[in-house]
Order: sequence, then structure tokens, then C-alpha cells
Amino acid sequence: MQSIQHWLRQKQHAIGFVIFVSLAAFSTYACMYAFRKAFSVGIFENMTFFGLEYKSALIILQAIGYMLSKFLGIKFISEMSPQRRAKMLVVLIFIAEFALIGFAYVPAPYNVIFLFLNGLPLGMIWGIVFSYLEGRRTTEVLGAILSTTFIIASNVAKSVGQALILWGVSEFQMPYLVGLIFTIPLLISVWLLNQTPPPNKEDEHSRIKRVPMEAKNRWETFKSMAFGLILLILNYMFLTAYRDLRSNYASDIWRALGYESEPSLYVTTTIPMTLIVLGLLGFIFLIKNNLKALYFIQFIVLLGLVMVGVSTFAFEMGWISGVLWIIAIGTGTYLAYIPFNCFLFERTIAAFKIMGNVGFFIYLADSFGYLASVGILLYKNFFQSQVSWFHFIIQASYILSIVGTFTSILTLIYYWRKSLSIKQVSPKMNFAMQ
Repeated sequence: MQSIQHWLRQKQHAIGFVIFVSLAAFSTYACMYAFRKAFSVGIFENMTFFGLEYKSALIILQAIGYMLSKFLGIKFISEMSPQRRAKMLVVLIFIAEFALIGFAYVPAPYNVIFLFLNGLPLGMIWGIVFSYLEGRRTTEVLGAILSTTFIIASNVAKSVGQALILWGVSEFQMPYLVGLIFTIPLLISVWLLNQTPPPNKEDEHSRIKRVPMEAKNRWETFKSMAFGLILLILNYMFLTAYRDLRSNYASDIWRALGYESEPSLYVTTTIPMTLIVLGLLGFIFLIKNNLKALYFIQFIVLLGLVMVGVSTFAFEMGWISGVLWIIAIGTGTYLAYIPFNCFLFERTIAAFKIMGNVGFFIYLADSFGYLASVGILLYKNFFQSQVSWFHFIIQASYILSIVGTFTSILTLIYYWRKSLSIKQVSPKMNFAMQ
């Protein structure tokens, strides 16, 4: 163990360091999806829970648990010390797996509560994993590779789950069996990730030293950037709700398009998405000026939002196929969504020299994002129940594109006005423009 840590300290910012740490982070978070998303492959036909579609009840309850985890994470992730990270990762994942075992063997529909218990610990995993990567000159590269788990890992977990169902495993036992398959890879990945050394002096000079944030520091930071953060959170709320709809009801979309018997599509359609997203997000690493990087990130978000709306219109007009539409809205969604989880707040801290960590910003946005996700699910099930999930997602595509584009333009104006007031920023405050 000491030899690995010593080698990583010597190789910081070298290609070997980036490959080792990014793959360890990627595999850790990818394994998490096996414990979170596999259940959504199940159709659970003709099942209800107090008048609600049974599958929708599962998704809503897991989302509520995940949402509460994000609100708790505002405090716990922003205050967490590096020494506690690995232990917390393992404990939280194991709690989620035990919940899936309960889901498998407690009779339906009373087992729905276990999906709430499954989501409750999993919402904190991203913040812990990303805390190993933030505050480095290579954070964008590391974060870009990690963020591809949003695109790839969910579909891999679903493919494994779908395969188990096709082999005769019940929809109830399948989720915890998928978790068991990924348990050993998870433990190995966490151990490897925990060998990552802290950022060095050059990192701290370029990106600001990252420190735990107490309640007073969190509140002062929020007040200093309230309007900009509110805009970002509003945009992220729509993005999170849409991404979750598309992910949780992917099987319903493929079924509506006539591809329900081809589980490999979950994976094969992610290849072009991943290449496009990685290619565009990779440019952020080349931008050294943190404020310019924030501008570029917002342009990427705008591009993704426009892509969702335009491709949906093209699909409805018959100009593109269903498979191409799935690839296009997936690519657009992740172009807009991923920057919030990696690059945007990383560069915000560096540009404004905020004494804190990315975890606070991510979990502030994530908590409201999943609040919106739960709200949309409840709205669909109680007020739009006659509309299929396929057509509901088409409607949501247009709403996301229009609202998100407007909000992103306002955010760009906010950054521009903020840059004009550089010289007026008080040196006594905890941030200053570079």
C-alpha cells in the first residue's frame, strides 16, 4: 500500500497518475449503480401500491430517499474529513445492498419501503468519490472520466439486470443479485481509490486548497453568490428531473420503440454519447483562466439543452430514427448535466477563491434537483396518469430545452456582470476574482 501511495505522490499530474486515479474513481462509482439502478429494468406489470403504479411507487420512494440523502450531504459531505472517506463508502453501499435483500424477500407491495432505504445512503456516494479528485490541476480530466459513469454505468447495471430476468430470475431478486455481482469489484475499487494522495502545493496555488466547511462558512458563501447559485440550481432542477425520467423509464421508452427484447442497446447506445461528451468536456482542461472556463462550461450546457429540444422535434417529424433520438437526447442531457457535477463548481471555487469544497455546492444543487425529480414523478402519476411515459418524456424534452436555455443565458449574464465588478470585490470577503 505504501509503495502505491509513494508512486502516486511522485507521479501527480503525470499520465500514469491520471489513469490510475480516474479508473479507480470510475470503477467505484460505476459499481454503485449496480446497487441503485438495476431494479428499474423490471416492468412489474399489473401491480399497484395504494392506487399508484407499483414501479412508479418504487422509483418515487427511492428518489425520496436519494433526495433526503442529498440534503443531509450538504452538511456531512462538506464537513467530512479525508480519513473517513473509504469507510463511509463501504458502509453506505452495504446498507443499500441489505435494503435490496429486504426488497427481494418481503412480500409486495409492502416491500416498497426498502427502495426508500436503498436510496437513503446512496445519495452521498458521488460527493465522497469526487472529494478524492477535486482541487487538482487535472480535476477536469479526472472528473470527465468519472462522469462517464452517468452514461455508461447505469446502462451496464440495467443490461446485467435484464440478462438475469431473461435467464429466469424474478424482478424482485434480480436487484440484490446484481449488487452481489459487483460487491468484490466495489471493494477493490474503494481500496485503490483510497491510495490517492491529497493535492500538492501547485494544485493549491492553481485551484485553492480545499477544506471542510462549517455551517457559518456555508451560509456566508451562499450569500456572496446567491443570485448566481439560484439560477444554477433552477437549471439543475429541470436537468435532474429529466435525466431521472429518462433513466428510470428507459425500458418503457425502448418498449415503445419496439426494442424491449434487445438488452444490449442499453450499452451500445452509450458509446457515441460517451465519445461526444468526453470530447467536448475535455476542452475545459485546456482553459487555464477559471472565469473563461466558467463561460465555456455554460456554452456546453446551452448546447446540450438545445440538442434535447431540437432532436425531439426532429424525431417527431420523422427526420431521425428512434435509436438516433435516444442517442441525441442522451448526449444533450449529459452535456448539460455533467458539468454541474464536476467542472462548474470546481471552477467556481477556483475563480472566486472560496475557502471550502465542491461537495457543498454539488449537494446544495443536488438536493433541490432531486426534490424536483420527486415532484415531477408525483405530478405525472397523479395528474398525468393517462399519458404514457414515452409521450410524457417527449413533453418534458421541450420544457427542459426551453426553460434551461433561458436560465443558462441569464447565468452567462450573471458571470459577465460579476466579472465587471472584479475591482469592487472587498478583500475582506472570503472570495476574490482571479
